[in-house]
Amino acid sequence: MRLVLFLRRAAGASRIDVSGPLAFGVAGAAVLLLVVGAFFAGLQLGSRSEVLSAGGPAELARAALQQRAEVEAMRQRVQERVDSIAARIGQVNAHVVRLDALGKRLVEMTDLDSHEFSFDTLPGTGGPESADAIAGEIPDVSRMLDSLESKLAQRDAQLGVLESLILQRDLQRQTQPEGRPVARGFLSSVFGMRQDPLTGQTEFHRGIDFAGEPGEPVLAVGAGVVTFSGERPGYGKVIDVTHGDGYVTRYAHNQRLLVRVGDTVRRGQPVAHLGSTGRSTGPHVHFEVLRNGRHVNPLSYIDG
Repeated sequence: MRLVLFLRRAAGASRIDVSGPLAFGVAGAAVLLLVVGAFFAGLQLGSRSEVLSAGGPAELARAALQQRAEVEAMRQRVQERVDSIAARIGQVNAHVVRLDALGKRLVEMTDLDSHEFSFDTLPGTGGPESADAIAGEIPDVSRMLDSLESKLAQRDAQLGVLESLILQRDLQRQTQPEGRPVARGFLSSVFGMRQDPLTGQTEFHRGIDFAGEPGEPVLAVGAGVVTFSGERPGYGKVIDVTHGDGYVTRYAHNQRLLVRVGDTVRRGQPVAHLGSTGRSTGPHVHFEVLRNGRHVNPLSYIDG
């Protein structure tokens, strides 16, 4: 075997020829150096791999701890939210109980049908299930909220109707003629046929008379709107008040008028001063009640 070695020097390149057993020795040494180099390179790579593999579990452990902390924080937030919803449900339920108690008292006060306005049970309702309904979404809380919403809607409707009935009844009570047109005085002439005080002839008296002192206040017997304020032949100074539901009251022979057309008046409000104007023999108020344009007996609307 022959080996040729070239050595590079500063002055140039040199050639060395190796042959025979020495060539085999040089080749074996070269191979041995290569093997040893590969071995040490493998050891170094193995040590680096161990270092990297040793760092992986630690990083995973830290990530697991962080995830546990996030899950615990989320669990606490969810629990706080559930507690808040439960508190709100309790408040709404207490509100429903108060509305029920109020509704029952109002029904008793107004003598309405307790079966028609029952605050103990909900009316029958129903309908097909929505196709968009999602199953499994916290069914207990959902059912509680649905029940409370249904109760509140029902109570709101009942109380709305009840309020309308109460207001309507109160309005009817305030506008319907009731009471005396004077605080002091006495009944001096009644409704119906009588002898005319000026001519002595029998004629129909369309109202009743209350005699009293001049200047005494003449009072509206119900809430309404003044539809006439002025003088009429025979009536003197007169006030007409329209109350609704076909009712009109008239106050005649007044000394002075206190309201004008378009004014709203309440029951018991002074509308004039008692006098003796028009066809009259003395200070008094002539009081008439008309229902749908027809004169009716005012005594039916005078309380005790």
